[in-house]
Amino acid sequence: MSTKVNESILNDEIREHQKENRIDHMKYLPGMEVLDSDIPDQVITAMDAYDYDRYTDADVKAALSHEVCTVEDFKALLSPAALPHLEEMAKRAQQETRKHFGNSVYMFTPSYIANYCENYCIYCGFNCHNHIHRAKLDADQIDEEMKIIAESGLEEILILTGESRKMSDVAYIGEACKIAKKYFKVIGLEVYPMNSDEYAYLHECGADYVTVFQETYNSDKYETLHLAGHKRIFPYRVNAQERAILGGMRGVGFAALLGLDDFRKDAFATGYHAYLIQKKYPHAEIAFSCPRLRPIINNDKINPMDVHEPQLLQVVSAYRIFMPFASITVSTRECARVRDNLIQIAATKISAGVSVGIGEHLEEEDAKGDGQFEISDGRSVDEVYQAILNVGMQPVMSDYIYV
Repeated sequence: MSTKVNESILNDEIREHQKENRIDHMKYLPGMEVLDSDIPDQVITAMDAYDYDRYTDADVKAALSHEVCTVEDFKALLSPAALPHLEEMAKRAQQETRKHFGNSVYMFTPSYIANYCENYCIYCGFNCHNHIHRAKLDADQIDEEMKIIAESGLEEILILTGESRKMSDVAYIGEACKIAKKYFKVIGLEVYPMNSDEYAYLHECGADYVTVFQETYNSDKYETLHLAGHKRIFPYRVNAQERAILGGMRGVGFAALLGLDDFRKDAFATGYHAYLIQKKYPHAEIAFSCPRLRPIINNDKINPMDVHEPQLLQVVSAYRIFMPFASITVSTRECARVRDNLIQIAATKISAGVSVGIGEHLEEEDAKGDGQFEISDGRSVDEVYQAILNVGMQPVMSDYIYV
């Protein structure tokens, strides 16, 4: 059942980087903060033990009948036995969404300010061995980019960089947060994992939440996909959300890149990870993303071969039923039709006016850099706003008032 990145591509990459020349993906590097937390072990142990084929039609029906979804119910809802019950799952997910979020759909856009990267992740367009046009915005360019985006009416921004501490250090990201604070009420970060004191600094600079894609929770598979760079260190990445909370961030986002490995196990691990973090830190706001693998520059053969729309709906609905208070984001990795459907069922946050390239809102051509992946929905902010209204929902630019 598991998806594999095109095997010939994978084998070529592995041959180029012989195993004996690669660092141990389970050992922390100097300077990486080590947390005394058992959450990662709990997640991996539970994921390894998750046998989704043992769940039956009766298990799924029982899960849908329970007022509160247990971990065992969540497992059943992610199993193949749940696919015939997608309509019932979607209805239950919609009920939970309306109960806790009403008809609101929150809008935001990402701003990619740099695409330099020191990691060798074979599925990512930013990887350090991919021959793309690299760029990094300076403070004036970031200010201009933020101003242009804010003029669209958006009040939330997600700042992204490639994972390069050398080219996008913590001070640089902090300056971007300070600039963004002039224009936006809510600031998110999707950058390389950091230590808790660094997250604390970025929080002081204006950042509200941090999203980290674990990509896959299968450490053996993870090792074959991340051939070089700090991202190769599996446990440091798994602990990123907890370090962000300890650094004062009010919210953290979780995601596996569906299509890298067995998506059912990865979806379970993602949900269970978020569940354990919520139990340990009840004040933290929890968010999910459900990204599917997308083609990248110089490699359009990378595609999620077994995570189709029914499976995506199953994962999104299961997340909502399991953790009804969590925010769920649907990005432009999905086409307009899929996104418009998901916001009526379980997704509560949608991006608009998206560009995954560097400096795409600027007039300066030399500031522009290539994107991380191909998007599927290129609608403007106004078009997404109207689409939300067209399906009977209420677009919301910000849910925070600062006094």
